[in-house]
Amino acid sequence: MRFRTLAAACAISVFALGAVQSHAQPAQAGKATATTPDYVPQSGQAGKDVVWVPTQDALVQRMLDMAKVTKEDKLVDLGSGDGRTVIAAAKRGLNARGIEYNPDLVALSKRNAQAEGVSDKVRFEQGDIFESDFSEATVVTLFLLPTLNVKLRPTLLDMKPGTRVVSNSFTMEEWTPDETAVLAENCASFCRAHFWIVPAKVAGTWRLGEGELRLTQTFQMLDGTLTRDGKAMPISEAKMQGSEIVFVADGRRYTGTVTDGRITGRSEAGGQSQDWQATRNAS
Repeated sequence: MRFRTLAAACAISVFALGAVQSHAQPAQAGKATATTPDYVPQSGQAGKDVVWVPTQDALVQRMLDMAKVTKEDKLVDLGSGDGRTVIAAAKRGLNARGIEYNPDLVALSKRNAQAEGVSDKVRFEQGDIFESDFSEATVVTLFLLPTLNVKLRPTLLDMKPGTRVVSNSFTMEEWTPDETAVLAENCASFCRAHFWIVPAKVAGTWRLGEGELRLTQTFQMLDGTLTRDGKAMPISEAKMQGSEIVFVADGRRYTGTVTDGRITGRSEAGGQSQDWQATRNAS
């Protein structure tokens, strides 16, 4: 059986929680380098930050579906374990990379990739995910404790808007998922996946001709006011999806794309639409 990193302190059931926590071990110090020939990982074995337990291949596929991966994507799996997510992505035509602390699992991942015929499309690296650069990724997958997800959250939010993030089972705390899926069949435990799209950072003041758009931002959610002709109107239904913005003000629905300090898009009301654009005020 193949294995993958699991942040296992938060299981889906009380039974699973107790079972997984019983395997928890202190984090290992230093950088592991040695490998063991013919290594076979064991469920519940200690890792650097988390323990290891089996995962479900069906959920791996669901996570890739949620991210709507294409051959143009670059996927990086943080804590890549036996390499199953990276290998599954490569089978869909992606170039994919796994970062894994345990050198035995890195070696196993390479053997698994060779056995699956995708060695030319994958790369496995031994390293600490908190010290690694994965800024090139358009899709990031992970299976970590919520506390570790939160530790990674600033790095993820600084990635290019539109980058997709998918987590097996565990959330980003206050950063609400854009989507959550649960496998109803062919999954015994850890059957939930959470999906986020990294939002563009739009908080501040924007100039719309003679008007003004003031935005506050909490992750992908927006609040603020649109002022025109001296009238300040609160916005509603306001949200970012990557570089795409949407909000409603005074009965008119605004959609647009954020690029280099400018928003361009369309607004609609009463069956009529028109172009609009805004420029970020210099701070």
